[in-house]
Amino acid sequence: MTTPPAPPASQRTAPARTPDAVHDVVVVGGGAAGLAAAVVLARSLRTVAVVDAGAPRNAPAAGVHNLLGREGTPPRDLVAAGRREAEGYGAEVVADRAVAARRTADGFAVDLACGGTLHARRLLLATGLVDELPDVPGLHERWGRDVLHCPFCHGWEVRGTRVGVLATSPAAVHQALLMRALTPDVTLLRHAGGPLTAEDEERLAALDVRTVDGPVVGLDVVDDALRGVRTADGGAVALDALVVAPRFVARGALYEQLGGTLVTTPQGTHVPTAPGGRTDLPGVWAAGNVGDLSATVAVAAAAGMQAGAALHGDLVTQDADAAVAARRAAGRSVPPAGREVVSPTG
Repeated sequence: MTTPPAPPASQRTAPARTPDAVHDVVVVGGGAAGLAAAVVLARSLRTVAVVDAGAPRNAPAAGVHNLLGREGTPPRDLVAAGRREAEGYGAEVVADRAVAARRTADGFAVDLACGGTLHARRLLLATGLVDELPDVPGLHERWGRDVLHCPFCHGWEVRGTRVGVLATSPAAVHQALLMRALTPDVTLLRHAGGPLTAEDEERLAALDVRTVDGPVVGLDVVDDALRGVRTADGGAVALDALVVAPRFVARGALYEQLGGTLVTTPQGTHVPTAPGGRTDLPGVWAAGNVGDLSATVAVAAAAGMQAGAALHGDLVTQDADAAVAARRAAGRSVPPAGREVVSPTG
């Protein structure tokens, strides 16, 4: 059987929503996780609204990598395609920013920056995270271009070039070793992070990874391209790319407003979740980087799909329980489990 494609947005069959309508799910965040969840929910005929502030974490990057079938797609093109898919199945995408969330008799209310409010039975947080970079002038402006973090997301693009690793924690040694697999020219810049262990020093030396002591105080940029860094002692190191480990801070304000507590780790803060994205707060799910600091685009999309399926299953159970309660209230008995029900007409 050939499955028909999703209808275009102009041919949606989802019912029109009024300002006070209660959606099945409001998804806060319109990136890979949020849109993937919206597609699953809309395909299950759930009414779903996605609130998208239009500020994706990976916007500075030229392309998304390690996403099967979409290799190298610019981030905004990927989001645009995801929106079209979600809207094609009847999801509503709201270009706005969620500023507050609270519980209501029906579930949740999400207040928007524009002044409007969305209501939902369930809430999915796919708000992502913020990369807090070390306090080195110029890092922010080059972030996602030639100041990088993930060797799997951007390492291939800088293979064979001069790569520096800005040490801000002991994990920088491992970053340097990962980059050494991609280029023979790696320098560990001991900006911070404490002393190296004897084992670290031996590994770095065995792989010809240079080390430079002292804080980095600035970047050298020529013709809109990184050419090196400057150190506090007046030295300079020629580089083509700089690897940095930011602190990851989940956009968890809504979760905290609803009574949740973020988990703090050496890497940053995140919303704690169970498999499928369920949080400690009844009716609240989370997917993507807000709950998994290391999630790539592919992992975030998969988490969104799983959360969407879990949300639909949870709503199915609630709807079935409500139907049972209504049946009982009407004086109609519920057949015992396993008992065959025979129609009076045969």
